[in-house]
Amino acid sequence: MAQSVIQVNSSIIKQMETHYSANKTDKTPQGAIFSAKVNGCTLTAYKSGKVLFQGKNAEVESAKWGEQLEKKEKISAPNLSKTPAKYQPPSNIFNQSIIGSDEVGTGDFFGPITVVAAYVKKEQIPLLKELGVRDSKNLKDPQIVGIAKDLIHSIPYSLLILHNEKYNHLQEQGMSQGKMKALLHNQAINHLLEKISPEKPDGILIDQFAEPGVYFNYLKGKHISKENIYFSTKAEGVHLAVAAASIIARYSFLKEFERLSKMAGISIPKGAGSQVDLAAAKILKKNGQQFLESITKKHFANTEKAKKLAKNVN
Repeated sequence: MAQSVIQVNSSIIKQMETHYSANKTDKTPQGAIFSAKVNGCTLTAYKSGKVLFQGKNAEVESAKWGEQLEKKEKISAPNLSKTPAKYQPPSNIFNQSIIGSDEVGTGDFFGPITVVAAYVKKEQIPLLKELGVRDSKNLKDPQIVGIAKDLIHSIPYSLLILHNEKYNHLQEQGMSQGKMKALLHNQAINHLLEKISPEKPDGILIDQFAEPGVYFNYLKGKHISKENIYFSTKAEGVHLAVAAASIIARYSFLKEFERLSKMAGISIPKGAGSQVDLAAAKILKKNGQQFLESITKKHFANTEKAKKLAKNVN
């Protein structure tokens, strides 16, 4: 059974309890605040702040409230316990020529998902260090923009942008965000392999967002390069190819945000918090629901919150 876990504060849990009030179940597990069944999944909110979603639409439903906990935990420590040994990066990978892939935008209400695969030859590693390439979570947006402008002229890469209208269409057809990411990563990697052919990398490193078995299951029927393919959480710290991919993906994401802000007539905020709700409410009142949906992941809870706020926004 598919499942997703997010970590939220007590305020969000109260909002969730109100949101799912009509779908609450009579049985509540020990240590839980409430449980509900909705949209093909069961969710249980615990006093610890963790919310467990189980069922075929678990990822879709959980994405309305926050980013999967396994993704957040990349910041603290890699978790390879569920990664089969053959997919774990070799100990000397940091000195190899690697294709790395990463994505940005999955937890943001506004804007697209951007995925990048980047190829860094071992001879280029000193150059990338000189350019300042490192874990993008330790870089501010202006730094990312500056580094990316040099980076895109220094290494081969493949960029894919899943715009909101296409994202919403796929989501309405029942595709999970996890499957979307798998398809995008695979496509970006295949594009890059074609671009650098006949040269072959020593390996392919994917910033892990799903267990390898789940990832490959998402890609049934697709062309997949499985030769020397590795998965790791905290992959930006494993090889600079992933850090480079993350920086270019973030740079593209920021450019899309600028474009959408101009379209909307206001500076749109990132994330999915209260400031996003307010901005969405203003856009809704000014530009209408169809326009708002065209620049957002409309299944997020922010849509309904914006509709309520719009009634009192000037």
